[in-house]
Amino acid sequence: MPCYALDGISPVVEEGAYVHPEAVLIGDVIVERGSYIAPFASLRGDFGRIHIKANANVQDNCVIHAFPGIDVVVHERGHIGHSAILHGCIIEEGALIGMNTVVMDGAVVGAHSIVAAHSLVASQQHIPSKMLALGSPAKVIRELREEEVTWKSLGTDGYIELTERCLATMQQVEPLKTVEADRKRMVIDESIKPKFAD
Repeated sequence: MPCYALDGISPVVEEGAYVHPEAVLIGDVIVERGSYIAPFASLRGDFGRIHIKANANVQDNCVIHAFPGIDVVVHERGHIGHSAILHGCIIEEGALIGMNTVVMDGAVVGAHSIVAAHSLVASQQHIPSKMLALGSPAKVIRELREEEVTWKSLGTDGYIELTERCLATMQQVEPLKTVEADRKRMVIDESIKPKFAD
């Protein structure tokens, strides 16, 4: 994986974490055990520290950065959707940041909350725990139902399992020229199939 030391500070990737070879980690970045960093994620710890805590996931094309002296922390089981941007913010335990969402400096997304896709969490904004927020700027629209919190948690479990699968079986290969007659499909846990909220 492309990891770069800067000013004598190297990224840390704990044993049991998976960072895809096409993700980039620069400088003061810490990725704890069980976490998954997807292809083309950019974690640039050249001004502030980026700390991805245990069993979190940062999906494809995410950008994480901060102003000087400011940390970005994704707490345990944080779930950062494709192409999200986190800048100088805190994502508390079990929170889900939707695809293409931007979370700005000084913002805090509370534990087990969901910020919907294409939202903007403004600078210094606080989303309380177990809430659904959406829009630009994001507004809290209601408390999450327990089944939604459970579904979100199961989705995070799927990424923890994906971390283990990648560590065990991911390898670079040449593509096949034709589809095999008995081509297998990915085996997934039925509990993490999408259930769309009202």
